[in-house]
Amino acid sequence: MRAFHRTIRVQGRVQGVGFRAAAMAEAKRLGLSGTAMNLASGGVEIHVEGGLGPIEEFTRWAGIGPALAHVVELVIADGPLEGLTDIRVIR
Repeated sequence: MRAFHRTIRVQGRVQGVGFRAAAMAEAKRLGLSGTAMNLASGGVEIHVEGGLGPIEEFTRWAGIGPALAHVVELVIADGPLEGLTDIRVIR
């Protein structure tokens, strides 16, 4: 299976609603590796690596997020693999 890397920046009500933890749980469910961190802008930046199908499914999930989130914008960029091997929330 060919691996891909995607960076997703999520804007809206995404901090303080469990978005990072829920994103990493969803990534794990889909068999992806990844990281999630808060941005000073109030958004969340997520990096995921794995198969294209699961990354596309994760991206759709990120457009909605967990129940308390309100996503207003996604900025998506595909790039070179970074060698992510685990699931990690960056504080």
